[in-house]
Amino acid sequence: MKKTALLIVLCVAKVLAFAQQKPNIVIIISDDHSYQTIGAYGSTLGHTPNIDRIATAGIRFNKAYVTNSICGPSRATLLTGKYSHKNGFKDNETSNFDHSQDLFVKDLQKVGYKTAWIGKQHLGNEPQGFDYFSVLVGQGHYFNPTFVNANNQRETVNGYVSDIVTDKATHWLDSLDKSNPFCLVIGHKATHRTWMPDPQDFGKNDEKEFPLPANFYDDYEGRLSAGGQEMSIDKDMQMGYDLKMYNSVAAMKKEGNFSRMNDDQWRKYLAYYKPIKEQLDMKQLSGKALAEWKYRRYMIDYLNTAESMDRNIGRVLDYLKEHDLEKNTIVIYLSDQGFYMGEHGWFDKRFMYEESFRTPMIAKFPEMIAKGTVSDAQIMNVDIAPTLLQLAGVKKPQEMQGQSFVDVLTGKDKRGRQNLYYHYYENGEHAVSPHFGVSDGHYKLIRFYKRVNSWELYDLIQDPSEMKNIYTTAPAKIVKDLKKKLKREIMKVEDHDALTIFNKKL
Repeated sequence: MKKTALLIVLCVAKVLAFAQQKPNIVIIISDDHSYQTIGAYGSTLGHTPNIDRIATAGIRFNKAYVTNSICGPSRATLLTGKYSHKNGFKDNETSNFDHSQDLFVKDLQKVGYKTAWIGKQHLGNEPQGFDYFSVLVGQGHYFNPTFVNANNQRETVNGYVSDIVTDKATHWLDSLDKSNPFCLVIGHKATHRTWMPDPQDFGKNDEKEFPLPANFYDDYEGRLSAGGQEMSIDKDMQMGYDLKMYNSVAAMKKEGNFSRMNDDQWRKYLAYYKPIKEQLDMKQLSGKALAEWKYRRYMIDYLNTAESMDRNIGRVLDYLKEHDLEKNTIVIYLSDQGFYMGEHGWFDKRFMYEESFRTPMIAKFPEMIAKGTVSDAQIMNVDIAPTLLQLAGVKKPQEMQGQSFVDVLTGKDKRGRQNLYYHYYENGEHAVSPHFGVSDGHYKLIRFYKRVNSWELYDLIQDPSEMKNIYTTAPAKIVKDLKKKLKREIMKVEDHDALTIFNKKL
């Protein structure tokens, strides 16, 4: 009897030891956060000490990219390790995500992980693969947001969204048996349009100088799709909705985020923005002067909104340290895509141009990643799922299209992907023409279709701002080689619709 009891104890101890060897996983996803405003990427504009902490303790990816630069599709790619045409969520306007398909979190659950998604997911209200979830309804609200919990139970929580999401995340961590590995995804709403700061962050970036990007007044010569977009700070950024410069208090209070505020929140917002509106009215700006005023206000609101997110990322990092979880936890910070901070005169994302195609991504894992590592290896968000599965000792499912970058984390692989494939599908808001393309790090070839039918080619070494489309002037061999690369990538990922368009003559 004693021998049997001893064997049971030893078996349990062995199982627990095995579980403890598997790394915990914390993924923090921001919304529309640009690498241009992160200190770890050399920005002097943004104030991101806690995101920078991750980079100091781990690795900064200089060449991390997304497969489809828009909110929901990026999260679908993260969960599935598949491109948009394979996971079924191509755009935010017409797609419905099939949560029953294989997701990396389901594979983690099979080997003993506890899993949770808290905050913005933007993939419907019935997540699967999570032992716990509390997700924002749709895009969510900055103030007093509503969450959907299990069994479609809705819960409105008073407060500011970044704080609430972090409170929920730490409470879930408190509930865990720490002898089991866990995977926690924290989905922040910040820094999504309409950039509404926590009142405690008003003024933090107001006195900074914001030099205009060199191509702020881009004329889009030779780039038909760029000329047809509707994401211009000058023409398309709204004075009320975006910049809080409403013509009346009544109009301001009717808008969605403001209508959710309690009296205290409302008073603080009115006290901050009303004097700004009065000063603007006195200046009677127009033309370039007004465009540049809008750019400055955009930058201030955006950066003030980012303050709360970074502060709450610090809370999560502190929690892991205080609970002795740092050593065996991989922390990944990334945005769902990049974002324009006035480059080409724009806000928003969508294009395959670098500012939106490239995403900030930083990770730390003391067991594997050397401190202060900087990587120029090309990776994509489709690669995150297979990487995490490998770290957890789980075989990658056959249908998963991404490739693990564990060797990049250890420094064995300096190159990463040879080529990057991208496909943007949405054909509505902001009037960006659907397109697909390939980048090898030197050249980028893009095929636009539907709204605009055209080819674009850029030399990223000579023209990193992508101002000169050289498709018609580049040597024929370069164009031919890039088309071969593009077709090869299309075939590899089985994007049949893109292949049909590729084969059509303009």
